[in-house]
Amino acid sequence: METQRVVEFPHRSMDQRPRKRPRLTWDLMPNVPPAPPKVPFSDAFFVCCKFALVQNILPTVYCAQEFGAVPSYACSSIYYKGIPRNGSPPWRLDDKDGHYVFAIGENLTPRYRILSKMGEGTFGQVLECLDNERKEIVAIKVVRSIQKYREAAMIEIDVLQKLARHDVCGTRCVQIRNWFDYRNHICIVFEKLGPSLYDFLRKNSYRSFPIDLVREFGRQLLESVAFMHDLRLIHTDLKPENILLVSSEYIKVPDYKFLSRSAKDGPYFKNLPKSSAIKLIDFGSTTFEHQDHTYVVSTRHYRAPEVILGLGWNYPCDMWSIGCILVELCSGEALFQTHENLEHLAMMERVLGPLPPNMIMRADRRTEKYFRRGTRLDWPEGATSRESMRAVWKLPRLPNLIMQHVDRSAGDLIDLLQGLLRYEPAERLKAREALGHPFFTRDLRRFGYL
Repeated sequence: METQRVVEFPHRSMDQRPRKRPRLTWDLMPNVPPAPPKVPFSDAFFVCCKFALVQNILPTVYCAQEFGAVPSYACSSIYYKGIPRNGSPPWRLDDKDGHYVFAIGENLTPRYRILSKMGEGTFGQVLECLDNERKEIVAIKVVRSIQKYREAAMIEIDVLQKLARHDVCGTRCVQIRNWFDYRNHICIVFEKLGPSLYDFLRKNSYRSFPIDLVREFGRQLLESVAFMHDLRLIHTDLKPENILLVSSEYIKVPDYKFLSRSAKDGPYFKNLPKSSAIKLIDFGSTTFEHQDHTYVVSTRHYRAPEVILGLGWNYPCDMWSIGCILVELCSGEALFQTHENLEHLAMMERVLGPLPPNMIMRADRRTEKYFRRGTRLDWPEGATSRESMRAVWKLPRLPNLIMQHVDRSAGDLIDLLQGLLRYEPAERLKAREALGHPFFTRDLRRFGYL
């Protein structure tokens, strides 16, 4: 089999949520100095160039704003190439959304030098940086300077520190290295990992993973979630974007599904990770069992039925998300691709069968509009469009869906998924129960490992 080894699979991924804690002040905004005297633009530009020549740096202007009209400590239009390596960049205003404005090569405190932007999310940005003290590459999550995101970041730090104390080997969840408050942005320093499973699928044209790789991903994911549940923590936002490969290396292998095509189309390859090791990230929405639970949690595609119906949620909502993730890794596409509750519930019934009447009877009053005559889903009568109806009708039953994509182990996988995707949260498999399922143990028994 022809293989090709490749390094660096580009990476993106992220998300968030709230609570207060005294902050460490790294580089707070200085007191506003008196307004500088107005200087004609030509004179200001001459002074700027003279300063640049003396300091041996070259100013680059990225907007047509008059330099003399903006105080230098808050000028977001001037970026300097060649800032002294152990100094701080000039103070700039955040952008309109509260994101930190930076330039590649600058410092984030004297310790960290910015190498590249790895990704961006609703919470802020993730920057690849060089840690000048430890001489290693790290990923720094720079949170937006908006209070609710700052509070969510402090919750995430609490969770990360708790996980780090108990995860001695650091094999289950991303490891926090450090954190600080820089210019009103909470910055969390992490070990640098590879791409998310979602990014890998996307860059791989949404071609599914082999079943043996899905089994290994599933085992590690369940071990990580079981570890969190033992600590009385509920992740609440499990999805492929929040599962990162430890390594960016991958290999190219022939994709046998396409070998039947004519030779004129050229060879068909797909990428496979060189290592199957993964880690969980993004604990900004993680909740302690004893904390108040918000009404809605989880990203839409991975949201459990009890959350949609307003029945309250707990550990089982994570298990439902894992079931959806395993289907996506096998098929290459999200199981429930929807953006509205009624359509989502109709998709569930199409794939898994009708919702239990007792769940519907206990549902929150806000969900009554989704049902007719008490316990029948208002579908297709309540559909918003014919496209919505087609999106539901094209979905197969769960066993048929899995058998379209899986040859070996299909029966075991279907049985596991039916345990993870049970409507009633109390009947759903727990993480440690799922780890003992034949989907994970049958091959081990066959070779005498158990």
